[in-house]
Amino acid sequence: MSELIPSEEAPLDFEDFKNENGLTYWWASHLMLMLGYKEMPSFKSAIDRAMKACLSLNIDCLDNFKKELNNGHDDYKLTRFACYLTVMNADPKHQQVAAAQVYFIEQTRKFEIIIQKASEMERLAIRDEIKEGNKSLNKTASRAGLTDYARFANAGYMGLYNMTNWELAKRRNVDKKDLHEYMGRTELAANLFKLTQTEERIKNYNVQGQQNLEATHQRVGREVRDIILKNSGKSPEELPMERKLPDVRKELKATYKKM
Repeated sequence: MSELIPSEEAPLDFEDFKNENGLTYWWASHLMLMLGYKEMPSFKSAIDRAMKACLSLNIDCLDNFKKELNNGHDDYKLTRFACYLTVMNADPKHQQVAAAQVYFIEQTRKFEIIIQKASEMERLAIRDEIKEGNKSLNKTASRAGLTDYARFANAGYMGLYNMTNWELAKRRNVDKKDLHEYMGRTELAANLFKLTQTEERIKNYNVQGQQNLEATHQRVGREVRDIILKNSGKSPEELPMERKLPDVRKELKATYKKM
């Protein structure tokens, strides 16, 4: 397999190890070697993140990541788009990963802006987790006596941002319903952490009633705010806005069609 490992003498060329059997595909184990990984378990995390990104785009994951045996070992048949997603979710500390990302930039130059920021794929994944997290938290809070969901949500915003969601939207000059769509990775992760930890506290401390639920949400939000301030030196409301996620999703889908 050494011929699959890129070097200065043998530049990276994915076309050299593609397989064609009715459909064109690449083995994940071959891609793994090209990207400088030694074992599949450590490479699997990149594949898992890539699959999450695929699901986030509402693109059939099974069509792009087909788990099959290869020489007696578990492996994946990857489409070109699956290779692209995996490369963009691999560890950039590997020199080969950086080379592979450059390769895909050259292959999909029209989408260079989003390819240069692989973190935007992670933004998509976290955004989807926030949607599920909100549903789960609201169900838990409802069983604990929640009746006013808007007040409960704003209690969390007051804790995390020192302002309501509509005040934050006004500050950022965006629609209230689009607040999460412009958040960067750190801010999205903070919001997700607030949701999951509020739900855990409600369950573990048997919090009951609208007023107590609001107080709990605000208290957890405040704790997360303190963590952001300590680690970034900025308050959550001061964190930079990024490209709107629906636009990222749209361009990733266009990349998929092109590939």
